[in-house]
Amino acid sequence: MGIFGLGEIVRNLESTPGTQNARVEKITRLMPSKDDFRRMAAPILRGTMLGSALGILPGGGAMLSSFASYSLEKRVSKTPDQFGKGAIEGVAGPESANNAGAQTSYIPMLTLGIPSNPVMALMIGALIIQGIQPGPAIISEQPELFWGVIVSMWIGNLLLLILNLPMVGIWVRLLTTPYWALFPLVLVFSAMGVYSLQNSTFDVMLMAGFGVLGYILIKLKCEPAPLLLGFVLGPMMEEYFRRAMLLSRGDATVFISRPISAVILAIAAIALFSAFAPKLRRRREEIFVEED
Repeated sequence: MGIFGLGEIVRNLESTPGTQNARVEKITRLMPSKDDFRRMAAPILRGTMLGSALGILPGGGAMLSSFASYSLEKRVSKTPDQFGKGAIEGVAGPESANNAGAQTSYIPMLTLGIPSNPVMALMIGALIIQGIQPGPAIISEQPELFWGVIVSMWIGNLLLLILNLPMVGIWVRLLTTPYWALFPLVLVFSAMGVYSLQNSTFDVMLMAGFGVLGYILIKLKCEPAPLLLGFVLGPMMEEYFRRAMLLSRGDATVFISRPISAVILAIAAIALFSAFAPKLRRRREEIFVEED
């Protein structure tokens, strides 16, 4: 619940003029109000369901679930202009999806031995090193491990609650860091991180170029979440596409002849159509009004 209180504080800070240079003297309330609970109920349910579904899929997990939930809440909201300005729905939905995605990613890892993200892949490696083979029989063969993982989730969330509530004032004060001081620090640490990968100045220049591109996209009011999702899932999609083409000997019809693949593609087509349908309907109404 501490993150929701933080979101409420951030919303109040952002609604006050000149808060970027303001000092937070005292935090008077952490619990959300009744109106906040009412506004959070639907985003929490949607975020939990979306995060649970994406957490199981390969390439999913907490990060993908958070961005997807934020995009969903902004799309269904009646006041999308409030997102990015402290809207409580933009906190509740992604946080619920984040938690759900982090928990459900254990399901394919423990029961099938299939990692849904790099973190789960590391955990599978650690289990194999210890002589534990993940699979459907792990619950009966390794009950201590299975229930230990379940209990650790509860203990971890309890510790986060205990640590975050007393330190919420520190996190809020970090949000008041002036932009003129934060911006150069972000640039310096980003350049250091990029350069340390291959010790190449070209990578730093490439990062600067994409920074300019990002600035242009922001001015064009492009959504950052789909771009980030594509950045995360793009390499995986290319790798598994090549693998599927090798297994099918170059036959692209394998994607529609296999039931699972065909169902997933059909769902993707429906989602894409549902995204464009409102725009097409509005355009059609505008044409009819012009003709009348």
